[in-house]
Amino acid sequence: MTSPNLKWLKIAALFEGTSLITLVFIAVPFKHWLDMPVLVKIIGPVHGTLFLAFIATLFWHFGKGRISGKLTGIGAAASLIPFGSFVYKAKLLR
Repeated sequence: MTSPNLKWLKIAALFEGTSLITLVFIAVPFKHWLDMPVLVKIIGPVHGTLFLAFIATLFWHFGKGRISGKLTGIGAAASLIPFGSFVYKAKLLR
């Protein structure tokens, strides 16, 4: 069962991870291989907003004492790696 204290952090990790995967594995290849930059222009700002929301949520939970500084740092680093947010959500936010 999901801890209610970490519910929003898990949701933010899911959305941020999904947007990064979409950007890296769909939008960027379309831009470079098919000369279709429109997807990056749409998905890029969406991902940026979701990334900032995840980082804000991460630090909010840290500030409330719900996660440690170590988990905060790992979460911030994981958000920069494709699939990292999913691993963070699944393994570290049990």
